[in-house]
Amino acid sequence: MKLTSLLFSMLAATVVSGVAFAQAPIVIKFSHVVSVDTPKGKAAERFKELAEKATKGRVKVELYPNSTLYKDKEELEALQLGAVQMLAPSLAKFGPLGVKEFEVFDLPFIFPDKDVLYRVTEGQIGKDLMKKLEPKGIVGLGFWDNGFKVMSANKSIHLPGDLKGQKLRIQSSKVLDAQMRALGANPQVLAFSEVYQALQTGVVDGTENPPSNLYTQKMHEVQKHVTLTNHGYLGYAVIVNKKFWDGLPADIRGELDTAMKSATKYANAIAQQENDKALEAIKKSGKSTVYLPSVAERNEWRKALLPVQKTMEDRIGKELIANVNKEAAALGYK
Repeated sequence: MKLTSLLFSMLAATVVSGVAFAQAPIVIKFSHVVSVDTPKGKAAERFKELAEKATKGRVKVELYPNSTLYKDKEELEALQLGAVQMLAPSLAKFGPLGVKEFEVFDLPFIFPDKDVLYRVTEGQIGKDLMKKLEPKGIVGLGFWDNGFKVMSANKSIHLPGDLKGQKLRIQSSKVLDAQMRALGANPQVLAFSEVYQALQTGVVDGTENPPSNLYTQKMHEVQKHVTLTNHGYLGYAVIVNKKFWDGLPADIRGELDTAMKSATKYANAIAQQENDKALEAIKKSGKSTVYLPSVAERNEWRKALLPVQKTMEDRIGKELIANVNKEAAALGYK
C-alpha cells in the first residue's frame, strides 16, 4: 500500500513537473541603448505587448533599455553569441560587422524625405540588405524609423564652415567619419551612453542626432545651439539571433513576425510625432537656441556634403547608391 502510494506521488510529481516545464515561456531578451520614451523605446514596448498577447504567454519579452544590458560596441557580439536574442541597433552598426552596404543609410542627403526612405526600406533594396545579415548569424525582422538628424554644438551653426575644427561625436561609421571631415570637423567615435558626459565635460564639442534622442538623453542641456540641418538619417534594424529564431516552433515564429510587423508600423507612425514634440520641448527649455537654415544655407550644406556619396562608392557599392537615388528620382527628386 505504501509502495503504491509512493509510486502515485512520484508519478504525480513527474506530471506536475512536466506540465510546468511545458508551460515555461520562451524568453526573448531585447536590449537597446536608448530611453523608453523614444520612438524605439516605445516601439519595443509595443512589440512586447503584441508578442506576449499573440502567443498567449508562451513568449515573454524582457526589455533592457538605456544600455542596461549591453552598450553599443557589445550588443552585436552578444546577439551573435546568443547571450541576447533581439536588438534594434542603428543601421550604422552593420558596417563594422562587415556588411558595409548598410552604410548607405549614413550617406548625407541620400533621402530627401520619408517617402523615399520607405520606398527603400519596404522595397527590394531593404529585403536584399536584410538577407546580407544571415551569414553573420542574424535575421532582420524590420526597419524602425527614428528620423532625420540635426547638428548641435556650443557655438552657433549656420553654415558648414562653422563646424571647422570642432570635435563631433559620431557612431563607428566610415561614412560618418567622412561626412564630418568634409565639414572640416574632427570626428570622435563614442558609445551612445557616453555622449552626455562627453558633451558636459568638453571631451567633444557637439554631435548629430534626431531631436528625440537629443532631448531624451538631455544633451540639449549641455549644448547651446541646435541647427535643423536634417542632413542625414538615423534608423534601426530590428534583428534576432538566427539560431534562436530558426529553432522556434513555426506557429510561434509566425505570431512574432506578425507582432513585429504591427510594431514596425507603429514605430514608423510615431517617429515624426515624437521628434516634433522633442523639438518643441528643446525650444521651451531655453537651454539651446534652435536655428532653421535658410534655403541658401541649406544648399551650402548639400554642396559640402553631397560629394561624400561619390567618395563612398567603392566602400558601399556604386550600384546600390545609384539604386537608392533612383528611388528618389522616381518621386521627382534630382
